[in-house]
Formats: sequence, C-alpha cells, structure tokens
Amino acid sequence: MSTLTKMVLGAMGALHPAPSHGNAARNIQLPPPEIAAGMGLMDALSKRRSSRDYSSEPLPLPLLSSLLWAANGVNREDGGRTAPSALDAREIDIVVALPDGAYRFKPSEHALELLAAADLRRVTGYQDFVDEAPLDLVYIADHARMKAVPVAQRTMYASVAAGAIAQNVYLFCAASGLSTVLRAWISRDAVAHALGLAHDQEVLLSQTVGFGKS
Repeated sequence: MSTLTKMVLGAMGALHPAPSHGNAARNIQLPPPEIAAGMGLMDALSKRRSSRDYSSEPLPLPLLSSLLWAANGVNREDGGRTAPSALDAREIDIVVALPDGAYRFKPSEHALELLAAADLRRVTGYQDFVDEAPLDLVYIADHARMKAVPVAQRTMYASVAAGAIAQNVYLFCAASGLSTVLRAWISRDAVAHALGLAHDQEVLLSQTVGFGKS
C-alpha cells in the first residue's frame, strides 16, 4: 500500500491491519539469546545507522530472540533489564508485528504472547517500505505502571525509556548485520484500535527491523 493511500485512510480513520499471512501461535517460547554473539561496542557504534531498504526475508527465531533480549530483556537475577526505566517502572511493552500476527514480548518469560491475529505492518507506519520489511517493533507505554510519576510527565519519562530500548535495537542490528529505522510518523489511533489498547496505554514509536536488500 502506498504512503499516500495510508495517509488518506489514516485521516479517515479507516487504516486497518491486513489479514494474517499464516496461523498465529498463541504463545511462542523464544530460544535462549546468544549473548556472546556480535561485535564490540565501538565497532557497533561505528556501524549504527538508519536504513529504509529491506528484504522481506524473515528473521530466524534465534536471531529474533537475541534481538528482543538486547532490546529490553532480563540481564540480572533480580529481573533488571538491558534498558533503563525511571523508578524501575518497566512501563514499555514491545509489540512485535509479524506477518502472521502481533505479539507482546514478555521479558520475564522470554516469550511472545499473541495480541492480534492480523498483519499490523500496514498500520505501524505510513512509509511504503514498512509493509515489506519482516517485522516492526512498536513501543507502547502503560501509564498504569507509572503511578509514582506525575501524570503530566509520564509521556516524557516513557519516551526516554523507549528511546533507550530503540538504541539497544540499533546497536544490536549494527552488530548483527541487520537494518533498522526508528519512526514516529505512525497512525497511533490505528495501532491502538488494532491491538485493543486501554485508555492508559499510549503508542509511542515504531521501529522497523530486517535484512537489507542486497
């Protein structure tokens, strides 16, 4: 679907997910992340960049597992995460939009939980390349977990946490030969509707991930 068509449908409130491309599993247990893989931090920083050219080739499950662990996985016995969160609110949910369904990443279980058996990639960004890339990560703030933060500051706090997660993804992609781009130009209402979000759940950003076109 073209960018212009998405914009028109979004303005009309008629931008909807595409049908699922397969049978979506209710839950997916991810394999252990490959923590020792990749390259050194300085090398990854030197290769960090945004890309908008993607192959439709899906990520193998072990690679997806390591990507999500790098993004916001559990890296300590006390349940601490790879990305920071003020007051340890852990308010950001990562939704993985795949062709067969949209899944919430559950860090404590290192697993995926099905939220919608539909292809949300159409609504996770206006750019046309979003439809073809193998996955989008959508960052959603749950304000119910931020009761210690003043209401007027919750979006700011959550946006900082989402930004830290996004940078983890950028560095993982740089170290693993993947392409990625963080995007704020998305139809937040369409995403919220497709996922059935509550009023205190806020769609913040979307990040496309995949192999680059050769």
